[in-house]
Amino acid sequence: MNTAEPIRAIGVIGLGHMGGAVALRLLDRGFHVVVFNRNPAKGEPLKSRGAAVASSLRDLAARVDVIISFLPDDRAVREVYLGPDGVIANGARGLLILEMSTVLPDTARDLHRVSAGRGIRVLDAPVSGSTPAAQQGALTVLAGGDPEAFEACVPIFRQIAREWLLLGSSGSGASMKLVVNTLLGVGMQAIAEAVALGEKLGLERERLFDALAEMPVVAPAHRGKLAQASRPDYQPQFPLRLMRKDFGLILDQAATRGVSMPLATAALKEFSAEETGDGDEDFSVVVRHMERLANLEPAPEPEFPTAA
Repeated sequence: MNTAEPIRAIGVIGLGHMGGAVALRLLDRGFHVVVFNRNPAKGEPLKSRGAAVASSLRDLAARVDVIISFLPDDRAVREVYLGPDGVIANGARGLLILEMSTVLPDTARDLHRVSAGRGIRVLDAPVSGSTPAAQQGALTVLAGGDPEAFEACVPIFRQIAREWLLLGSSGSGASMKLVVNTLLGVGMQAIAEAVALGEKLGLERERLFDALAEMPVVAPAHRGKLAQASRPDYQPQFPLRLMRKDFGLILDQAATRGVSMPLATAALKEFSAEETGDGDEDFSVVVRHMERLANLEPAPEPEFPTAA
């Protein structure tokens, strides 16, 4: 596919919080969407909304012009794309891949290198923004790769994002996502510590959160997290286990390149503490963790109905 050709069908691999939200948004805006997930049950809600469900990666690759993927880690990305039954081995020339997972830059470069020999183009295009932003089409796309491939994807970007940036060659998008998540994670840890301090100083919890929400020192990306913690509601928009994983990548790259990151190292220690549980709650749960370390009684969490 080139910039002059219309996008006829989009494949989405990985139907977790982000992948499912993006697939649904594309469906609602008239795209033909084919989905694949290792757990086929996750495709059923989208099937009821008009998506086709692929039986395998080979099946998916044969039915679409563009593939978008949201996968949990580098291992999954390599398996999906570079395995013998994966997308690149079975995709046709002209296929365009938007790999939107948070992975190492070298993984993105490997995908680009292998796919180029088969006439398939890959953009590493991770996104900044959580599930609500995906539902509202307000993500930010951080892309690395070929400018023509980037331009060919603009019709998709317009539906899922408020901003899309080409950062440079292959691996640049993946690199920028690690930079962004460093600030996101360290900032959330700082907020959690500040909240615990404020409560120990005698500030009433609700007023403390209301005041912080008005402070310019709280970044826009953290305001929603602050609101979650104030209720408190730690239902996952960006699960803590994924932030842990991302900080592992961040510190791996820092160590490889001789960059000292004491704040990120300390934040990962807290993200990995036993009190934060198995990581399925939103990463803003570090507020509750710091409250407990300060011997504060965390606010009761709301009860949510369980699925039948």
